[in-house]
Amino acid sequence: MKIVFLGSAYFSIPTLVKLIEAGHEIACVYSQPPRRAGRGKKVNLTPVHEMALKYGITVRTPENFKLQKDKVAFFDLNADLTVVVAYGLILPLEIIEAARYGSLNIHASILPKWRGAAPIHRAIMSGDSETGVCIMKMDAGLDTGPVVAKESTPIKADDTTSFLSERLADLGAKLLIETIKKIDELIPKPQSTIKVSYAKKIDKKEAKIDWSLDFQIIEQQIRGLSRYPGAWAYYNDERIKFLNVRINSSNQNNQAEPGMVIGTPLVIACEGGALEITLLQRSGKSVQTTEDFLRGFPIQIGSYFT
Repeated sequence: MKIVFLGSAYFSIPTLVKLIEAGHEIACVYSQPPRRAGRGKKVNLTPVHEMALKYGITVRTPENFKLQKDKVAFFDLNADLTVVVAYGLILPLEIIEAARYGSLNIHASILPKWRGAAPIHRAIMSGDSETGVCIMKMDAGLDTGPVVAKESTPIKADDTTSFLSERLADLGAKLLIETIKKIDELIPKPQSTIKVSYAKKIDKKEAKIDWSLDFQIIEQQIRGLSRYPGAWAYYNDERIKFLNVRINSSNQNNQAEPGMVIGTPLVIACEGGALEITLLQRSGKSVQTTEDFLRGFPIQIGSYFT
């Protein structure tokens, strides 16, 4: 099948690779334009852009599809199917409907729950016990199209957004390949109009930890924001990111104030309980386990994170 692939993030890569391995013709890859980032303002390609070049696939990077020349170039590909995975740009309906079979999208939730930009983050931060992937036939709305396939998976107690994203990316890639095999037999099912929720884009302001909140809320915040942007707090005016955590039940101290370090290797008091931090990062430094972190950055029991 002749496919146009639209994707940008790491989440998209397993699907692109699976499509190639399955023998489909990738007529073109579309990805977000290269951006300048970092101290040196180096121009960075998206992960999908880099992967496509490794396979010798043509890559196009329009800012949007408002220009007629970009629309015509897309139409001229005469694709059988458009596949969209974590592309990050809004598509006009004429692009969505251009291919013979239209456009299929992999969405990382069980729709209509968590439509929108950050479904994996929001599922963990809300304490959901389950999530999954949906293959959706795209329409003009925001993740409102009918679903043609779905598969659920539990959210594990130690899942971070980073870990769960990898699992869902693989799950979605495999499900899409199976879906394409049955494309002439698909019966799209309209989404329910009840229990709709929206996973709004993560705001960096959400990453600052308030230790006076319930310990379960903070635990979900840390796991849900790992690794980007990373939940953080100050220690002696230095910003520290917390990238993984577990609930601690053996070092409770009901008299401790929120944010106080009350146990080793690094247990911090919160409202109603305590958390053991297992993965941290100082600004400009690499991610470390708590044991490695403390060798170079000692933290005393009785001290505070703010």
